[in-house]
Amino acid sequence: MRLRISTVALTLVAALTASTSLAQEKKALAFVVNGASDFWKLAEAGVKKAQAELPNYDLQFKYPEQAAAAVQQRLMDDLVAAGVSAIMVSAVDPKSSTDALNRIGSQVPLFTTDSDAPDTNRVAYIGSSNTDAGKQAGEIALKALPNGGKCIGFVGLPGADNARERIEGMKSVIAGSKVELIDVRGDDIDMTRAKRNVEDALAANPDIDCMVGFYSYNPPRIYEVLKESGKLGQVTVVAFDEDPITLGGVREGTIAGTVVQDPYEWGYQGMKLMARYLEGDKSVIPDNKLIIVPTKMIDKSNVDAFEAELKDRISG
Repeated sequence: MRLRISTVALTLVAALTASTSLAQEKKALAFVVNGASDFWKLAEAGVKKAQAELPNYDLQFKYPEQAAAAVQQRLMDDLVAAGVSAIMVSAVDPKSSTDALNRIGSQVPLFTTDSDAPDTNRVAYIGSSNTDAGKQAGEIALKALPNGGKCIGFVGLPGADNARERIEGMKSVIAGSKVELIDVRGDDIDMTRAKRNVEDALAANPDIDCMVGFYSYNPPRIYEVLKESGKLGQVTVVAFDEDPITLGGVREGTIAGTVVQDPYEWGYQGMKLMARYLEGDKSVIPDNKLIIVPTKMIDKSNVDAFEAELKDRISG
């Protein structure tokens, strides 16, 4: 009896050891965002889909405690120390973080998304062309303001490449027209400050013609302030991304249109890209190191179909 029990015990220990060994053999891939925002739910859903297709990997989705470059860098340092095999990041401030990003990239393959860091040793960028997205925002503004007008923009991280490129893209399209972007106010992804920026801008410019929300949460804050002040529908709103409040405003006509990205594909394709790269397939990296996922404009004509697609993806 004692021999039989010992045999069973040894068998259980061997099974547990094999299971632990298998778990340890899984390579971890991390997707690190730039701050807490509902915008990233779609990317998280994309990562979840990729996990189902990459059973030999542990896919992790990480939010920094604060939308600050130092906090994000500390999070990535912790991931490297924990043994993560590759990181994809939306850099908070690439311009001031070059050395830190290069340090991470020298330890594990580093990929960027959403906001690129082209001056670093990152392997590749997967995401939108933020310049093209900005141009689409300019097209929406020109169509909504045929007689011209002055616009004020709102954004989370003015120093991030995605913000700078969207603003420059919009300006390039409205240049020479009667539509002007006279100011852009940053909020560091602070929701309270984002709303206060809109309130202050409206108080200082009561006759403003147009407001542009360059980050996903900016259009909802614009919508709230205009509704509270009784100016909803009087001020043209140009938006980015697919917050439910934004899509509702597009549907009711109080928001002229929104430029949407595809963070779901960033998460899904990004994880599969990193896995293939780690497995030695360098052909997945184009010569220019850019993998562009197109953006598109959403207005009243296509908002219902677009929202149905979003619901399918998140519930998927």
